[in-house]
Amino acid sequence: MEPLTHNEEQLMQVFWSLEKGFVRDILNELPEPKPPYTTLASNIKQLEKKGYLDHKTYGNIHEYFPIISQEQYRSKSFNSLLKNYFDGSIKNVLSFMVKEKGVSDKEIEELKKLIDEHENPNKS
Repeated sequence: MEPLTHNEEQLMQVFWSLEKGFVRDILNELPEPKPPYTTLASNIKQLEKKGYLDHKTYGNIHEYFPIISQEQYRSKSFNSLLKNYFDGSIKNVLSFMVKEKGVSDKEIEELKKLIDEHENPNKS
């Protein structure tokens, strides 16, 4: 499955929120400035071609719906990010987050708690 552009990710967010919709429905949900209807229709067809959407036909109108869940996409995207930018290492991700993104002490404690719960699942 091909990766998505930023604009395509925004469209998928709308589809995941609505669960299904006609081009006009999607257009109504997009922020200003809205793309031309024909541009949006082309972008939606591209998402379908990439394997993210499918459609039902009613006469000559298509109702589109996602065929990959947001969770599936999130998992695939994160695994790709992990592999391509962090050498497949969670340690490298966490190190980056702590150094570059200013993880708070509270978030570090929450991460420690998650690790502890993972290592000791029967601990109360």
